[in-house]
Amino acid sequence: MLHISPAKIAHVIIRARKFDADVPGSGQGRELRAFIGALNEDEQAALTAVMWIGRETFDAAEYDEAFETARAEATAPTEDYLLGNPMLADHLEDGLNALGLSLEEAEEDINPSV
Repeated sequence: MLHISPAKIAHVIIRARKFDADVPGSGQGRELRAFIGALNEDEQAALTAVMWIGRETFDAAEYDEAFETARAEATAPTEDYLLGNPMLADHLEDGLNALGLSLEEAEEDINPSV
């Protein structure tokens, strides 16, 4: 069971891509950091697990193990850890794909208030 909605992952992917392409000081980083920080602990662990699956630290079949590892090993704020990964958007998209979910379908479910 995925502990975060695919739409929230898509939201992070979109914001991470804007952050990577944006001019420093524009606020994109603050907005992305705030969004991730506002997720509950399970959602943050799930986001980390999906990123790990996307970078092939875990296989998609090991999602539960990746999720539990992310919960157990969380020592720094999740937003700091994830934003320290320069390929965050790509790894999240690859993780979604590995889990049989598509970014395009997840984007359709994004609520503007997410």
